[in-house]
Amino acid sequence: MDKQNKNILVAGGAGYIGSHMVQKLLDENYKVTVIDNLSTGHKEAINPEAIFYQGDTRDKQFLDSVFAKENINTVIHMDAFSIVPESMKDPLKYFDNNVIGMIKLLESMVDNNVPNIVFSSTAATFGNPINNKKIAETDPQNPINPYGESKLMMERIMNWVSKATNINYVALRYFNASGAHPSGKIGEDHHPETHLIPIVMQTAYGQRRTLKIFGDDYNTEDGTNVRDYVHIDDLADAHILALKYLNDTKNSDSFNLGSSTGFSVKQIVDAARKVTGKPIDAEISSRRPGDPDVLVADSSKAKKVLGWTPNYDNVEDIIETAWNWKKNNPNGYQE
Repeated sequence: MDKQNKNILVAGGAGYIGSHMVQKLLDENYKVTVIDNLSTGHKEAINPEAIFYQGDTRDKQFLDSVFAKENINTVIHMDAFSIVPESMKDPLKYFDNNVIGMIKLLESMVDNNVPNIVFSSTAATFGNPINNKKIAETDPQNPINPYGESKLMMERIMNWVSKATNINYVALRYFNASGAHPSGKIGEDHHPETHLIPIVMQTAYGQRRTLKIFGDDYNTEDGTNVRDYVHIDDLADAHILALKYLNDTKNSDSFNLGSSTGFSVKQIVDAARKVTGKPIDAEISSRRPGDPDVLVADSSKAKKVLGWTPNYDNVEDIIETAWNWKKNNPNGYQE
């Protein structure tokens, strides 16, 4: 791979997934540029070896200026709002930030001859799977919330642009990104926190008295939502493989990324009690709008085509890394 091919731009590199991506790229000797408007990300999460520009992906002039300076070969797009209940309350916020951001980014990539984009998509593009079975890439995409709808729009926009221009893309549909970097130096820190594992960690640490379980009347074995938890480091590995795939094949494609194993909310809480040794008090609350019953990935395509092999296949190991981050950084990046 020539030197230019090692120049990567991470849009949203100050976020939870983005900061782990930046670290992984640096570990693999890529030259990394980060753009982030810091509306939800943390500057402290960005490894100082990366070049950082503060700005918004909806600002084409800003994007053009970064591309002019940095000679980027591939964009890793991780810059989107991603809270399902918030998207149900304020859909326009999601379509504005996520969809307009993608349009402006692609416009700037076309104008600056940047050929490759790896896009963080989501299982939310599928909505409720048929018969709660594992979701394959060929399954129908019928989002049941504006967040998933915005990501599906972004996928479709990339697809049409790739047909009309020389831009190639890989869309990686994550299931539940979870855990933290094994070093304990970077991890998950949202305000407010809406993801299950960090909320369980906050309860274990004593920062919340009780964990709320949103609904116990879903069509699952114990009545609580079932999700597929994939470690953040394994997701970052998949992006490196996607970069290489784009450079080698120039083919656009989509892949589902998950552990292919489903865990209910109650099972996650039980596993966290075991890992942390804490009682973790939990109570049943009402359902949140826009939550599917079961989301579990069929990741066989990513394993076969990209050669992706997740290292974290035990949910207790994933929770262990999240607990390590919580103990090292009880208040996240606020300290």
